[in-house]
Amino acid sequence: MNGIRRFPNRYAFLRSRAKIVAAVRTYFERNGFLEVDTPHRIPVPIPEAHIDVIPSGSWVLHPSPEICMKRLLAGGLERIFQICHCWRYGERGSRHLPEFTMLEWYRAHADYFALMDDCEEMIRFAAVAAGKNSQVDWNGRGIALDGPWERLTVRDAFSRFGGIPVEEALEQDLFDEIMVCSIEPMLGWERPTFLIEYPAQRGSLARLKAGDCSVAERFELYIGGLELANAYSELNDPEEQRDRFILEQAARQDSSKLVYPLPEKFLQELSDMPPSAGIAFGIDRLVMLLTGASSIDDVVAFTPEEL
Repeated sequence: MNGIRRFPNRYAFLRSRAKIVAAVRTYFERNGFLEVDTPHRIPVPIPEAHIDVIPSGSWVLHPSPEICMKRLLAGGLERIFQICHCWRYGERGSRHLPEFTMLEWYRAHADYFALMDDCEEMIRFAAVAAGKNSQVDWNGRGIALDGPWERLTVRDAFSRFGGIPVEEALEQDLFDEIMVCSIEPMLGWERPTFLIEYPAQRGSLARLKAGDCSVAERFELYIGGLELANAYSELNDPEEQRDRFILEQAARQDSSKLVYPLPEKFLQELSDMPPSAGIAFGIDRLVMLLTGASSIDDVVAFTPEEL
């Protein structure tokens, strides 16, 4: 009880957190999703340029359950979700922890538009469990959860908030800086915003848009400037995925970072995965949003510094 006595406000946040997580689980169970539990310790991660993992012996702690969950899709499962701890080295701040709670879900025979519908319904369902109705209050402003949520392309976001066209930002290697400093803080204040159609160069594991290969079917969800989710219509072409992974490896090498081996078993099974859509969603940030917590520290039982 010492932690509760030292941080009395945290007890209320943890009670709310339990209700929110229970509501999330109930939402997916009622909608025909199977809850799965995949290993947290894996041989190799997806080799993403900007994500550093935490070693666990000769293996690593997973930064996401993505690899294993997609292998389950390739094996024949069609609607799956998981709530689990994930680890990423060096991530710490008022919205970041090196160990955090991730919700991921996947739909076979669907695209990222289906995930947008899931997000709207699931967040509204969780909001009711947290004692909210059609609005959440975040940083002194009310944000409407009812009605249609905004769908804004990255191109239009750069035109509205970025100061330069997205193509120029990419050419000058300013894309990430402008996104973080100028665009993300402006998103999702009147209503939640799905930022959609990322440039193909920032497509990651997303398939390219049919009829327009300059953009990928990827979105991120923002509410009150807070990023909650990253989603794709999944790429299931193993050769294209291998080529993208090799580019990520080269970017890590250019940045003098450890270069992770390719996840060969994942690549071998990827062609068996049907057209699918998947999403990574931050549970800790959802609890922050629905409780009005100013820091991620308030909504977890212990921070790293308290251990």
